[in-house]
Amino acid sequence: MNNYNSICDDIHVNLHLNTEMDLPQSRESVLHFFEQVQKRFSSMTNFYARERGEFCLEEDKEGGQHRWVSVEPRRLSSGWVNPTSIESAIEQHQSILELMPYALTISHLDCESLNFAMGFHYNYRGNQNELLAEALGMVPALERMSEFPGASILGYEPSIQLSLDDDCRTQCRLEFETRNNAYQVRTGEFSEDQLSVYVIVRRFDSLRSEENYAVELARLAKICTEMVDSYVVENVLIPLQQTIALK
Repeated sequence: MNNYNSICDDIHVNLHLNTEMDLPQSRESVLHFFEQVQKRFSSMTNFYARERGEFCLEEDKEGGQHRWVSVEPRRLSSGWVNPTSIESAIEQHQSILELMPYALTISHLDCESLNFAMGFHYNYRGNQNELLAEALGMVPALERMSEFPGASILGYEPSIQLSLDDDCRTQCRLEFETRNNAYQVRTGEFSEDQLSVYVIVRRFDSLRSEENYAVELARLAKICTEMVDSYVVENVLIPLQQTIALK
């Protein structure tokens, strides 16, 4: 897994296609799509419906890794938690994109955004916001503010969003999610929820007639993995791992 599993506790690799029009919600269309998915990934056996028109097919979660695919009214998603390799996860997502024009009647015009996302998750039972501030640092103005006598950091989730082309159609976002609240900080009783780091590369607007969803996903995945390998691992993930190890 490109050694990502050696610097975090869990990783996920996801695809999200947001559409301009509602996806088919009839029983026949939904079941036909997931039957086609299951033919390609026979270990996906758990099918269920959630509220608000979301349907999901997934593997058992007991082994520490699992694949899943979901259909919402205006979003198609595919994910793999702790995949055997990033390449295998990309192949899964491309396979879903190859199925959808026939099973869900999604055309190249129907793309509001196509997203490739990698998430890195850390087990840390403590003030995750303070941990982030310590591991990544803060801009001087904010750091001075955090030094106010008796202050504890309740929220610190920095993010950066980049445009990767002149028309801002391809964008990259790095963001964090902490899972603490004021009660936990006040009592010192912290949950076992994970601290998460997300790297998301997103393409906006419809595809051109000569473009292909699977090929476009490969382009986004290449940008995302390059961003992770060239910048995020050394400057974010390893500092987080090292700071947690010292606690």
